Amino acid sequence: MKKAEIVIHRDFQIGRIDRRIYGSFVEHLGRAVYQGIYQPGHPEADEEGFRKDTLELVRELKVPIIRYPGGNFVSGYNWEDGIGPREQRPRRLELAWRTIETNHVGVNEFASWAKKADSEVMMAVNLGTKGVDSARYLVEYCNHEKGSYWSDLRRSHGYEEPHNIKVWCLGNEMDGPWQIGHKTADEYGRLACETAKAMKWVDPGIELVVCGSSGSGMPTFGDWEATVLEHTYEHVDYISLHTYYGNRDGDTPDYLASSLNMDNFIRSVASICDYVKAKKRSRKTLYLSFDEWNVWYHSNDDDRRIQPWSIAPHQLEDIYNFEDALLVGSMLITLLKNADRVRIACMAQLVNVIAPIMTSGKGGAWRQTIFYPYRDVSTYGNGVVLSPVIKSPCYDTKSYNEVPYLDSIAVLNEEENELIFFAVNRDLEEEMLMEADLRAFTGLSLVSHTVLENDDLKAVNSEENPYNVLPHDNGKAAVEEGRLKALLPKASWNVIRLKIGNKE
Repeated sequence: MKKAEIVIHRDFQIGRIDRRIYGSFVEHLGRAVYQGIYQPGHPEADEEGFRKDTLELVRELKVPIIRYPGGNFVSGYNWEDGIGPREQRPRRLELAWRTIETNHVGVNEFASWAKKADSEVMMAVNLGTKGVDSARYLVEYCNHEKGSYWSDLRRSHGYEEPHNIKVWCLGNEMDGPWQIGHKTADEYGRLACETAKAMKWVDPGIELVVCGSSGSGMPTFGDWEATVLEHTYEHVDYISLHTYYGNRDGDTPDYLASSLNMDNFIRSVASICDYVKAKKRSRKTLYLSFDEWNVWYHSNDDDRRIQPWSIAPHQLEDIYNFEDALLVGSMLITLLKNADRVRIACMAQLVNVIAPIMTSGKGGAWRQTIFYPYRDVSTYGNGVVLSPVIKSPCYDTKSYNEVPYLDSIAVLNEEENELIFFAVNRDLEEEMLMEADLRAFTGLSLVSHTVLENDDLKAVNSEENPYNVLPHDNGKAAVEEGRLKALLPKASWNVIRLKIGNKE
C-alpha cells in the first residue's frame, strides 16, 4: 500500500475562495437551452416553460454564476433578436454550430431563469460581428433603471426592474480562426478597450473579462495575452482561460494527470498578467476567469453526423464515465490551489451539452458522473484554501513526469468551524493511506468521509440507470492524536470533513 503525507497550518493560506469559481456556462448550443432548461409542454415545465427537474438539479449544485449566451454562438448573435414578443422574433441561421436559432429564449428569459436557479448571470457581448454600440446598449437594456430608450424598452417588455448583471465577457475566443469575426490580438485589443470604456461609462459597477487564448496549445498563446493586455489592462478586471481534456487513446494514467497541464496554464497566464502590470507600472492586479473547463471528447464522432440547420440537435452530448469524474475532481482541486488568482470559473457546460446534468426530451433529468465532485466542492469548498506540503509517491506518463498519486487540497471553513479535504487517488491498482499532520488545530473530530469509487472506470449513469455511479459515506478515516489517517480506495474521489474544536 502506498502512503502519502500532508502537513497544513491554519496560518499558511493560498487565498480566500471566491464562490464564483463554482460557476457554469449555458450556450445556445444543442439542447442546452431548448429541452435543457426550457421546454414548454413538458410535464416538468413551469408557467414560463422552464423545466423544474433541471432547476432542482442546478440548485443542488449551488451554481453561483452562469456564463451566457456563448461561447462561439455569441460572435454572431444579435441580442435584439431575443427580446419582445416571441411571435415577432426572427429565426436565424446560427453559423457557429450550423443550426437554426429560434430566439424563443433571450436575455430576459435567461435572467428570469437564473433567479429561479439562485444564480447570477455572466453576460457575453458580441465582438465578432458587433462592437461598441451593441455592447453598451445591452448594458443599458439590462442594468439602467429607467428613463432611457433601452431601459424603457426593457420595461415595455414586462421587466420593470433592471437585471443588474455585474460580470460581462468581452466576446469569446477571438484568437480562434473558427470564430465569426476572428481578429488579430491588436485588432481585438483595441476593440475590447473601447468597448470596455463605453460599457463602464453606462454602468461603472460592472466587472469585465477580456478574452485570453482559447487554449494553451494555440500558436499565439502568450503573445496574444500580452498584446491584448497592453491595450486593455487598466479597463478590465479579468482575463479568460479555456481548456478541455479527453482520453482519446485510452491511456488513463496520462489522462488523470491532465490537471498538471491546467495548473501550468494558470500559472503561465498569471505571470503574463504580472509582466504587463510591471511594464505599465500599474498598482492593479489582474485576476483570472477560467470560464470554460471540462472533459470533452466523447461526442466528437456523433457530432459529425448532425444534419445542418436543425433546431436543438443532440450536439456535444458527452456521456461521462467514472474516470472523467476523477479528472473533474482534480481540475476542481487545481482551481482551489490557485484561488489567489482565479476568481471566476465556469464548468462548460451545465445541461445536456458537455454537462453534469442530462435531460430526456420526453422523460426526466439525471446526474452524470461529473456531477458529484462538482456538487461536493461547491457545497463544502467555502472559506480559505490552505497551502499544503504534500509528500506523495509519483509516476511518469508519456506527457508528464513526477505525477503525484495523491492530488489533494484543504479548505478551512471558519463559519462552519470545519476543515475539509478534497482528494483524488490516481492509483488505479491500490488504495492509499493518506496521513495529515493537523497539530495546528485542536479538538478535531470526523464528520464524514464520502467516497466516489467504481470498479469500472468506464461506468456511466443513464436515464435507465441514473445511480450506477454514486458516492457513499462509508469512507475509512479517523483522527488520532492530531493526525488524520484516511484510506483512499484505488481510483477514487474523496471528501473528508472534520469539525474543529475551540482554539487553545
